[in-house]
Amino acid sequence: MKVKSIRTHVLEAALSQPFAYSRAWYDTRMAMLVEIETDDGLVGWGECYGPARMTEAAVKTMSRWLIGADPLQTDVLWRRIYADLRDHGQKGVVIEGLSGIDIALWDIKGKHFGVPVHQLLGGAVRQEVQAYATGLYRRKSGDPLRYLAEEAAGYASEGFKAVKLKVGFGVEEDAAVTRAVREAIGPRIALMVDANHAYDAVAAIRLGRMIEQHDIGWFEEPVPPEDITGYRTVRAALSIPIAGGECEYTRFGFRELLASQALDILQPDTCAAGGLSECKKIADMAEAFDVRYNPHVWGTGIALAASLQLLAVLPPHTPHSLSPLEPMLEFDRTEHPIRQAILKTPIEHKNGIVSVPTGAGLGVDIDREALARWGAR
Repeated sequence: MKVKSIRTHVLEAALSQPFAYSRAWYDTRMAMLVEIETDDGLVGWGECYGPARMTEAAVKTMSRWLIGADPLQTDVLWRRIYADLRDHGQKGVVIEGLSGIDIALWDIKGKHFGVPVHQLLGGAVRQEVQAYATGLYRRKSGDPLRYLAEEAAGYASEGFKAVKLKVGFGVEEDAAVTRAVREAIGPRIALMVDANHAYDAVAAIRLGRMIEQHDIGWFEEPVPPEDITGYRTVRAALSIPIAGGECEYTRFGFRELLASQALDILQPDTCAAGGLSECKKIADMAEAFDVRYNPHVWGTGIALAASLQLLAVLPPHTPHSLSPLEPMLEFDRTEHPIRQAILKTPIEHKNGIVSVPTGAGLGVDIDREALARWGAR
């Protein structure tokens, strides 16, 4: 079996209303999918996190290493591409492109052997995953103290046991909305906050001390990803667990974060940090350092499926406990017309629980009519 072709699909959809995180407004959602076909007709699907047109160019550049190659040699191909692009692509768009390719190859591998990817990754520890609702972004109009509280209460009523709030809009405002959301969801729903690296260490510590009283599950990306010293400073100053890593890449980048003791929780994005091949290695490193691993997920149903396949095999955070603490799935609840539309069978939650797909490969089937409908011009 050999790789016959590699295609890219850039998708784009306008939103009914824009929303913001700490550094930008969104009025569209985009995705960049990778389709790899073999000479015996198997098709694998992957997804790249990052700027769609840039990751598309990266994937097209890498295609020359793939045509005619054995798609089952996932590690061989990963290392070959990484080595040949090492001088210019240790992080960022190149690795994001490689991630989508790697996920598609694992999809092919699972389909070839007729098993879900998680079986090839070592076997499932769990068949379903607790999800947390990501949302609670800012809107163009309305009082955030009110609409964020109402939105969070809605997630709790859907059955989610955890929600994540976007902060980074000013320390005082962040503290006020955190209090409002905590009051809206009550004490039994976990609450995490995510600054998307909006602050320096001084401001992050100030905010953290103001919200510690609200039992925060983690403080995500309090400072820029390059500021490892800042992460360590914030972590030392607060009782809140510190999370990050969606802007880091490969085992080499995460080695530095782990060795520096900068984080309590690693959050590699499977579609960015190097794909399933690399993220399994990162997860094994995290286990060796006794650091928790909860993947960042921000994409379509392909990203969800790939993350679920990985989550199925991750060990519990507290493996020696009678009531082990399990890793969670980030379940984006913001508007994304493409997310579920590209899947013939959407990935849904039931009372905040998401089942791991059990079909061959990633366990999802792609709706080509949806690809045509959302294809970017």
